[in-house]
This record gives sequence, structure tokens and C-alpha cells, in this order.
Amino acid sequence: MKRIAIFCGIITPSMFALAVESDPANIVVTTKSNETPNAIAIAPNTLRAQQAATSDTASLLRDVPGVGLYGAGGTSSLPVIHGLADDRLRIKVDGMDLIASCPNHMNPALSYLDPSNVAKLRVYAGISPVSVGGDSIGGTILAETPTPEFAAAGAGTLLKGEVGAFYRSNGGANGGNISATVASESFNLSYSGSAAKSDNYKAGGNFKTRTDTGRAGHSLPLDEVGSTAYDTQNQSIGVAFKSGQHLIEAKFGYQNVPEQLFPNQRMDMLENTQHRANLRYVGDFDWGSLEARAYRETVEHYMNFGADKQLAYATAVNGMPMNTKGVTTGASIKASIAVSMQDLLRIGGEVQHYTLNDWWPPSGTGMMSPNTFININDGERNRTALFGEWEKQLSPQWMTLLGVRYEFVTTDAGPVHGYNLATFPTVGVPAGMLNQTRDAANFNNADRDKTDNNLDLTALGRYTVNANHDIEFGLARKVRSPNLYERYSWSTASMMATMNNYVGDGNGYIGDINLKPEIAYAISATFDWHAANREWVFKTTPYYTRVSDYIDAIKTAAFTANQFNVLQFANQSARLYGLDVSGHMPLAKTSFGEFGLKGLLSYTNGKNRDTGDDLYNVMPFNAKLTLTQQLGAWDNSAELVMVKAKNQVSDVRNEIQTAGYSLVNLRASYLWRQTRIDFGVENLFDKRYDLPLGGAYVGQGSTMALNAANMPWGIAVPGAGRSLYAGLNLKF
Repeated sequence: MKRIAIFCGIITPSMFALAVESDPANIVVTTKSNETPNAIAIAPNTLRAQQAATSDTASLLRDVPGVGLYGAGGTSSLPVIHGLADDRLRIKVDGMDLIASCPNHMNPALSYLDPSNVAKLRVYAGISPVSVGGDSIGGTILAETPTPEFAAAGAGTLLKGEVGAFYRSNGGANGGNISATVASESFNLSYSGSAAKSDNYKAGGNFKTRTDTGRAGHSLPLDEVGSTAYDTQNQSIGVAFKSGQHLIEAKFGYQNVPEQLFPNQRMDMLENTQHRANLRYVGDFDWGSLEARAYRETVEHYMNFGADKQLAYATAVNGMPMNTKGVTTGASIKASIAVSMQDLLRIGGEVQHYTLNDWWPPSGTGMMSPNTFININDGERNRTALFGEWEKQLSPQWMTLLGVRYEFVTTDAGPVHGYNLATFPTVGVPAGMLNQTRDAANFNNADRDKTDNNLDLTALGRYTVNANHDIEFGLARKVRSPNLYERYSWSTASMMATMNNYVGDGNGYIGDINLKPEIAYAISATFDWHAANREWVFKTTPYYTRVSDYIDAIKTAAFTANQFNVLQFANQSARLYGLDVSGHMPLAKTSFGEFGLKGLLSYTNGKNRDTGDDLYNVMPFNAKLTLTQQLGAWDNSAELVMVKAKNQVSDVRNEIQTAGYSLVNLRASYLWRQTRIDFGVENLFDKRYDLPLGGAYVGQGSTMALNAANMPWGIAVPGAGRSLYAGLNLKF
């Protein structure tokens, strides 16, 4: 019998709207009659200022209350909102739902977008309206590239562009970007390209006791964080046509990643190629607006051991080559209908078809031969969704939003086999090497075709007490179906299981075909005190979430404390609660400029209700205070980042505790006509610290072995030491 859980859960940092042209906190909350409420939008000048400091688009979210980052590759960190991360969030790039096609999730959606090409970035932290949510329980992130720009009437041809470059001292990171647009009053052609490259970064001090990497003649200093180098290139071209109130736009994107190494994964990305096409129509009518979209993405992904990890193992002289190919095809349509001056109705639907093949070619003449290991064969994950949403202005003080969304999700996968087919697929014979025959037969004989009927419900409200006080609140039921790796990773052998791990804890994972969808019930409230012109703002957001059939990990037969183990995905029950606080205020106006103070504070607590264990990778109590100065064309800031020790860790995953720390960052920007210069220093005092969400360090050594002597358990991935950065952008 299905367990029924009542969830309560997640607070929303701003729901409905005051449109603000300028916000000293650099986070602008906007809501218009044709826009979905509850979005936190990062101001364009904030996006621009951070481009020189990072090549990781997800890190642009670091000043949003309640948002953290799971450590991964240099351009591929995974956003986490209120303790829920990765596939538990809905992340869309230019309206496309992109899926990580990798057993380690090395190619998440935001990794296909360079920071220099981000024009808009919005976050629904917690409860998402059904028009932007779906198949997720933790929130929504929407990233958009620049919209097409057209020449003004009678102004002739519009020609514009931008070129930029950056350098960061730690790791010698460098790169650049270029964009150009030519447009008439009705036609637009645009191009953007970017490249970024970095060597390994160094921590603020020694963090390990071994320098060997498993490769003859190659060692790493004790303060060098192995497997943190990357090399990535992105290109896109857009064509758009406008006629009256109608727009047709086509965007084509290409990414090539020759290398991206991962300090908390046993494998490295040694090639990743993405092609994407995105077609959109937008039209305004007397009754409202209509938007339709169709897109297709293909990803070819190759993994093996990078330069800092052992490549040859006995007869396996070519490491463990792993290939993945994912194809995503989707379409959506949404109409916003102005029923009356007080009522706005949004209705729409979406379809998505995703296929995945994950295969590992044989290596050498030993146990990884003579056949190809089939990890996922003809995997499919298909979604069909319908939603309706009613936004009503009940009075000048009251606004409500009610929504319902239905999703029909199906998953399936074909038969598999291991490297050794000596007795495959006969049932009842002794297990082959590493139990490949037994495990494959069990998987192939199971019913792998699964169907989920998911229902999302959302109720949001906002009450304006007076010009200085708003109260926002929300209730929601959110559902997410398991991903293909959670359901269909089949091998129990430690060597194979450790290659199926997207959380970076060093353990191995086995899937469960019979996993049920996660169902979360959320409740939230946001109290917003502010000046009438929002010159000062203070907001506090408590939240509580309860999840039934939460997909956590359970122990298998062999389990040892303080080591890496093989675990299995399983449905359990969980709850999360916490508090976000944020605000900003002016301090003084002097001859040295205008000074201000802004800050944020976040706390999250997550528990497994079945076992009493702490949930994995929950960010400890943290805060940031920033002193700002604006003087003419200068915009400067000094940041103090404070993070409490992480002592509440997941026992089943042998999660590593981390000590508390504080960091100081200095940033400066100068804008002169069409020129922008950004520079600063991160981790000013070269502090040695560990990343609370960085996972386990397996960045060097014999990573194919579960517990190798030269890759011991208990080392957390450290944060970067001092790094000076500078960026230059020229517009023309």
C-alpha cells in the first residue's frame, strides 16, 4: 500500500512584484501582467561583473538566497536550492529542458551556456508556478541568451558587437568572447562565441599527504587540486524575423569540450560535443499572447581517466573508456489570456522525448573484455504535460495565483550485458566475473517499462500591508520521476557501480527499476520590509518541505565505515526546513562615493525520516556581508563570506565533515563609454578551506579501485586559494 505523506515546504523569496529599475542589492524582483510571479532576477550589471571571475554559469547564482553549488568540473557545478539539487530542479536554457547525458552528470544544462552569453537569469527558489515548474520538487532556474534586437524605424541597418577577454591567476585560467549583430527593422542575424581554458587550481595550503597520481613520472604538489583543469568552446548563431507583434526566431548552438577534469569523480570528461537547434514563435494578440517552441539537442560524451589519474591497470592499458549519447526533442506552447482587468489565465502543454545510450568499450584482455559493457541500452524518458494557471488581483492589497499541472512520464530501457558473455543470458548458471552474468540476467528479466502519472498543485498569495511591508506565502505539491540512471544502473560490481555516481561522494551506486516518483509538499512565507522606493530592503523567508518516496541511498551487503562503498538508490521519506534572510541598505553619501551594505544568510536542515540520518550535501549555516562603493564610473565591493562547520553529514554515504571558514573577496569595475574593466581578488588571505558541497577528493591516483591506497577516503575537495582576476570588454 502506498504511503501517504503530508509535506510542507519551501519558502519563496518573492512572489509578486514591484518593478524596480535599480536595486542596490543587484537582485531585482519583477512581475508584470504577462510575467509569472515569484521570480528572483539577477540584475544585468551583476551578471556582467561576475563574468571575469568565473567560467561556470551556475556560479552566477551565488548571491541568490538559499542557492548553493555542488562542486563538479570547472564549468559544470550543479545548483542546489534549499537542499535539493540537480534533477530535483527544473533548469531551462532558452526555454529548452536539457538533460545531463552522463552517469556522473558532467554535462548539466547550464554548462552549455558561457557566462558571457547570459542575458537573463531568474530563479524560483522553492515553490514554482506550474507554468514554469514540472518534473521537479526544488525550484526552477531559467537562463536566457540575448533576445534579438532590431533597427529602429527609419534608422537603417543596426551593426553592433562586443569582444572580451579575461585572466585568472590561480590555475592560469584565460579565455575570451565575441559577439556581433546585424539587423534591419524586421531581420536579425547574430553570432556569439567563447572559449575558456584552465590548468589545475591550487588550494590555500597542503590538503593531502601523497603526490603520486598512478602515472609514471607524473606527480602533483600537496597543495594542487588534481583534476580541476578544463578546456571548453561555445558557439551560437541566431536568426530572427519580426512583423508587427509577431516574432519568429531560430537559434543554433554548438559546444566542444576537449577536456574537463573532475576532482570528485573517478572519471574525467575527455570529449563532449553538443549540437542544439531551438525554434520559437512569439505573438501578441488582442486577447493576450502566445508562445510556441520546438527544440532538439544531441550530445556525444566520452569519459576516461585524465592526466592526474592512473590509466593502465594490469591488462587494461587504455583505462576504462565510456561513451554516452543523448538525444532530446521537445516542444511547448503557452498562451496568456487576459480574461479581465483583474484575471490572467495561462494555459499550455509540453512534450519531451529523450533517448540515452551508455556503453563502455572493452579495454585490454582482462576482466574488461572481450565485449562492450552496456550500461544503458536504448533508454527512454518521455514526458507529456498540460497545465493551467489563474492569476487574480482580488484587490489592491491581495493577489493570488492558483495552478494545476499534469505530467505523464514513461521510462524504459533495453536488455544489457557485461564485458563477459560466456554464459549470458542463461538464467540459473553460476555468476560470471564480477557478477556480470547474474546482474544482467536479473535486469533483463525484470519489467523495465514504467509509467508515472504526476500531479502538481500550486497556490501562491501576496498581501501588501502598506507601502513598507509585504507578506508572501505559498503551498505546493510537486512531483519528480526518477532519472534513467536512478532506475536502470544495473551492475553491483564495485568497479562498475563507482562509475555511476552523480553526487561526487566517491561511492558506487546501483539503480532500482521500481523506484517511485518523489512527491513533495511545500509551505513557505516571505516577509518583506522595505522603503517605499526600495532603497533599503529586509526580507526573511522560512520554509518547510516534506518528501515521500525521496530517492536516497541504502547500504548493500558489504558496508564499511570511513571507506567508499557500493550503495543502492531507494525510496524513503525526508524533510527539509530552513531560513533565508537577505537585505540591503545605504550607509552614507560622501565625497568618496555612495556606500552601502548588503547581505544574505541561509540555513537548511535535512533529515531522512525513515533512518534519522542527515541528508547528503546540505549546505551548513552560511552568510555573506558586502560593503559596496559607487563613485562615478567605479563600482567596488568588499565581501566577507562566512560558513559554519558541516557536522551534520550523511552516515550511509560516509560523507566527509568540513570545518568552518571565512573568506574575503575584493571586486572592482570601471565603465567608460563602451569599455568595461573588471578586476579583483578572491580569497584575499589565501585561506585553506574545504568545500562543504564539494564531495570527496578522488582527483588523483587509482580511481578505478573502490578503496586504493593512493586514493584514501576522508579528503574533502578544497576550495581555491588566492586568485587575482581581470576582465576587459569592448562594445562597438
